[in-house]
Amino acid sequence: MVEEILETVAATAPRIREGLPGRRAYGEEENPSGERRLAADEYADELLEERLLALDAVGSYASEERESVVEDDGRYHVACDPLDGSSNLKSNNAMGTIVGVYDEPLPAPGRSLVASAFVLFGPITTMAVARDGTVTESLVEATDDGVARTVVTEELRLPDDPTVYGFGGRVPDWPADFAGYVEDVERELKLRYGGAMIADVNQVLTYGGVFAYPALRSAPEGKLRLQFEANPIAYIVERAGGASSDGSGSILDVEPEAVHQRTPVHVGNESLIERLEAAVDAE
Repeated sequence: MVEEILETVAATAPRIREGLPGRRAYGEEENPSGERRLAADEYADELLEERLLALDAVGSYASEERESVVEDDGRYHVACDPLDGSSNLKSNNAMGTIVGVYDEPLPAPGRSLVASAFVLFGPITTMAVARDGTVTESLVEATDDGVARTVVTEELRLPDDPTVYGFGGRVPDWPADFAGYVEDVERELKLRYGGAMIADVNQVLTYGGVFAYPALRSAPEGKLRLQFEANPIAYIVERAGGASSDGSGSILDVEPEAVHQRTPVHVGNESLIERLEAAVDAE
């Protein structure tokens, strides 16, 4: 049943990608987080809702583009960021889709995830899936018979020698403790930040390092959503041998209070996350 959900996400990816060129304009409405929505956001959300809720295994669907959870009958509960990094559409930079499959009704803690995945629309389309303790990376291609997923990395692991970092938020808005941490790690690592969480996280998975969208002076809870972005990505990074943190412990241990709850996000090599927590605690 879980594999059917993942296959449906993969099968939908080419349709989402094909629909991007004609949907670059902003609509009049905002999503529940107060962000303006592109036509592409709405298109991806509607496709995923229709296809996932058509599965007997899916009991509910939630996304950052809609206010409330759409209920149905089924064992699993799916949370999506249908088009992560959609603001990159104007500049034609990377973006993609994030999916978390929970075995508890939403909002749910990250420990109730049974699988998570992201599809990355880069020069090629790839899909990283965390399930059964491992992370698998596949190439996703449309074929005459549908969509093919070709495994390129069977057990994806973060390299032991990290080389990249990418941090969100404006520098003047960073708290002093996090700014101090940045000064420390930027002496060792190369900056790689593209404005789409999954593209930046994929750099970390490929080269080792750390990605963060921290608590901000103007937004102490951070920017990223726990259900749709933070939990699924933390699940993938931890299964790939890395670590995650909201500043004090694993993101997967954060107790949810609302579907659109936000949280600070830090993911990457365990040594870098340990240093982050030490820097934040020291303030």
